[in-house]
Amino acid sequence: MPKRDELKVFISSRESKCDDCKEELGSKAWITLVREKGVLCLSCADLDHLVFLPSGDAALTRRARKHSTLSAVVLKWSRARKRYERQGLLVEESALRQAETECLADEDVREQRRMREAERRSELDLAYIKRFAERIQQLYPECPSKAVRNIAEHACTKYSGRVGRSAAAKVLDEQAVRLAVGAHVRHVETPYDKLLMSGLDRAEARFSVEDAVRLVLEKWQGNTNS
Repeated sequence: MPKRDELKVFISSRESKCDDCKEELGSKAWITLVREKGVLCLSCADLDHLVFLPSGDAALTRRARKHSTLSAVVLKWSRARKRYERQGLLVEESALRQAETECLADEDVREQRRMREAERRSELDLAYIKRFAERIQQLYPECPSKAVRNIAEHACTKYSGRVGRSAAAKVLDEQAVRLAVGAHVRHVETPYDKLLMSGLDRAEARFSVEDAVRLVLEKWQGNTNS
């Protein structure tokens, strides 16, 4: 079972709806449960940039958790055992890559990486990602090309809770694209993840980095006055 202070993500066994964005998530959605907010999708919980590492390799999991500023344990209800069981861990992709590199002496791990990369490629709708990236570039002309690609790929992966998988994002709605860019800036350009892992409330953590996020977005928009 997870430790009390771990962030938890649940794979729901029933139809779910996010109490924040009101998105219908369907069954088997990946959600968090927040006392004041209720059910949150991964996007609203600010966990949608993380990647899933299934249980099974203790060394890889331990290293990935160590290198990941933000992580969350994934749980699923077992009807047979009448309890939640650990399915794996959500970690930062860079942390997973670093952990895999440390384990590369193990051929099994190399094979796991090849399989994971193949699965990831199969989940990418390249045409959709290209359109999403072009829309980012229109709204944020000074956004670095590497960041544009990373934002588009993360947002558009066929994975429950991603901003880019919403109906609004699929028609390249401006607000949906701005949400995806803002989320990237919050996680990558500020200490937001560290604040969450320190136990700070999500709203307080967002408030703490609000000015830093705004400055980066203004810079990417080409606002030379910032």
